[in-house]
Amino acid sequence: MSYNEPKMQYERIDHLVTQQNEHEAAFMADFSKGEYTLEKPLVVVNPYLINPLAALVLFRTEKPVSATVTVHGKTSVANISKTFGPATEHILPVLGLYKECGNLVDVELDNGEKVTLTVTTGALPELTREVTNIVTTPEYMDGNMMFVSAAGKSLPAGYDYNGDCRWTLAENFVFDMKRISNGNLLVGSYRYSRVPYHTAGICEIAMTGKIIKEYRLPGNYHHDQFEMEDGNLLVLTQDFHRDTVEDMLVLIDRENGEILRTWDISALLPHEEGKSGSWSDRDWFHCNAVWYDKPTNSLSLSGRHQDIIINIDYESGELNWMLGDPEGWPEELVKKYFFTPVGDVENFDWQYEQHACLITPTGDVMCFDNGHWRAKKKENYRKNRDNFSRGVRYRIDTDKMEIEQVWQYGKERGQHFYSPYICNVEYYDEGHYLVHSGGIGYVDGMASELLLPAFLDPEDPTHEQRSITVEVKDDVVMYEMHLPSQFYRAEKLPLYHDGDNLCLGQGKIVGSLDVTPEFDTVAEAEETQEAPSAWNQVKIVEEEDRFTFFGRFEKGNLLMLCLENEKEAHNYYISTTARPALAMCVGSFMEADDRRVSMNISKLGFTGTFAVKMILNEKKYNLGVTITVAE
Repeated sequence: MSYNEPKMQYERIDHLVTQQNEHEAAFMADFSKGEYTLEKPLVVVNPYLINPLAALVLFRTEKPVSATVTVHGKTSVANISKTFGPATEHILPVLGLYKECGNLVDVELDNGEKVTLTVTTGALPELTREVTNIVTTPEYMDGNMMFVSAAGKSLPAGYDYNGDCRWTLAENFVFDMKRISNGNLLVGSYRYSRVPYHTAGICEIAMTGKIIKEYRLPGNYHHDQFEMEDGNLLVLTQDFHRDTVEDMLVLIDRENGEILRTWDISALLPHEEGKSGSWSDRDWFHCNAVWYDKPTNSLSLSGRHQDIIINIDYESGELNWMLGDPEGWPEELVKKYFFTPVGDVENFDWQYEQHACLITPTGDVMCFDNGHWRAKKKENYRKNRDNFSRGVRYRIDTDKMEIEQVWQYGKERGQHFYSPYICNVEYYDEGHYLVHSGGIGYVDGMASELLLPAFLDPEDPTHEQRSITVEVKDDVVMYEMHLPSQFYRAEKLPLYHDGDNLCLGQGKIVGSLDVTPEFDTVAEAEETQEAPSAWNQVKIVEEEDRFTFFGRFEKGNLLMLCLENEKEAHNYYISTTARPALAMCVGSFMEADDRRVSMNISKLGFTGTFAVKMILNEKKYNLGVTITVAE
């Protein structure tokens, strides 16, 4: 991009993958040239720029030896150790440092040599939240951390048995965060793409913070993903060239991000049946979870806006069953696909606006039952203060089409455990579960009646956001952690995994964004040499594969972005009237000023050099900037 006397702000930023590749090349070049020994190693704190509680220790030995790294905890049971295999060139990931201190780190070789290093860290990122209350024991946690992924104004983080933050990411990676078979994490990209929370794709990230790959998707990413046995990835997405969202699933190639297969939920179900209280014609299903079950070769999908979990055949894509309150559904669907409650039916409850469905090894269905509205008819909706959320386990008989509720946790805690959105459950073993209520909101100590707690005012002392994570074993609470923000999901993991935990080499950006839809009709506007008002705060941020327009505009303004040269023009309509948010599952991209808008424009679909212009109401402003997109 070039510009003369710009009438707006312009910033060029490299993708994090590019920044990390350059940083790794620099410290590895330093290591290759230096005489680094066990006694005087090269220590790189925050080696990949986004995990300030990680480091690398690099040194050489004459003979191959194993090395054990131990980060000293505040108590001995909080120590974190990892042994790495024999080598002469040692590049050791150090995980689990504490903030703002000189951490003592032992490096001990199997020949008895040992050194104790002081690794100094800085403050946590501003939006890394700290635990307000935790109840558990180090024996129960057994060295594991509780990881949470962002939903509110917060960042991904991991906490030890004492509630100390020992891991975080300084960028806004969102939605589900799962450990995959090689020990890395799979999580939504930090690159926001479309309203309200869709991101460019998903990222595979090492525990050090290194992005191994970003998998871009034409329909972006939302909510959930699942690693198949062959390494390929099931990912929730959508098609932005039609009028509905969050109703597609794709299988992508693990190596190159190519879309191998697509399942279109829109073609499976009627859109206007079984509506939840948050239903809209655009977001009619709102798929928030995907789970593959190998014994039945089937996919389970959670549709929040129809209060339904559906199960489909993996190969044919045909419906197997539908789990939820049958009220409001056509009789022919109810007879064929829905279950009839049996057993203790007096204490049986259907799930409403659920999240995070999974299938247990015995074929039972678990989910987080948010309970939002807790009815199909408006006249029966419950107030939040009279409601409850819970983890629930159902036993299903697909021959008899019968269902029995065999376990739940949370109903007994009432409104104080109530989350109208987000959250998850995890199955560890029979009787051993995690229940994460991550979207709690209080006003004056009572459950907020706002549609979504994401809209609570953090400056109002009567407003409170909270996340409560519980683990239950044989109906005994073994763990409870409170955080002062909203967190999408929680997952218990060790910091280190079985591999070498080191992923050197070039990170990659794979897959593809879509061609951004253009607007056929261009508003009539008078060309002007005036600069737009500074109040509008117009800015363009350019990346390798896209550029983003930012600005502030009064609601209802006519706004278009125009790219023009002598041969062609590309025109993009930008809405200044926000859609009503009935499902703000990740509020971390929300602007404090709702007059601020943004639009991402992919560099796919055109090449050349273009002047950037903006139509605002009846005037067309030449912003004094040109964009060059190479072939």
